[in-house]
Amino acid sequence: NNSSSSSSSATACDSYTWNGTTYTASGAYTYATTNANGCDSTATLNLTINNSTSSSTSITACDSYTWGANGTTYTASGTYTNIGMTSTGCTATETLVLTINSATTSSSAMTACDSYTWNGITYTNSGAYTYATTNANGCDSTATLNLTINNSSSSSSSATACDSYTWNGT
Repeated sequence: NNSSSSSSSATACDSYTWNGTTYTASGAYTYATTNANGCDSTATLNLTINNSTSSSTSITACDSYTWGANGTTYTASGTYTNIGMTSTGCTATETLVLTINSATTSSSAMTACDSYTWNGITYTNSGAYTYATTNANGCDSTATLNLTINNSSSSSSSATACDSYTWNGT
């Protein structure tokens, strides 16, 4: 009676169980037993283990953020997961920890005589004026001023009088 031997190859993601043993690394593994004739039998497994991947990214964005293979747009803070496949067919898990900060807008009305200075600019005409800047969260901030300018008036008159003249009570 003759001894026997065999060889096989396998590829798996993360782990592979063969003859009751779980393997997590690539390599050549042997299993010794007795064949049907009562002689030695050696089986060799040429194993390739491909690993799944996972990654996490933290992002802070203003108003919305587009992420993932499908281009999903998120408008709320939260933790989002995208599960795909690696080039070797194993699971690829991506996690996005997203903080959404909002842009701000404000509006105010003001009435002034002759001119009004707002954010370093002096205005002499009525109108709606905007000022764009960045808020404390690093997002757009737009302020609108609805301004009414009332102009001062002046007049002059001439009078001739003898001895005294009363004008505006004086």
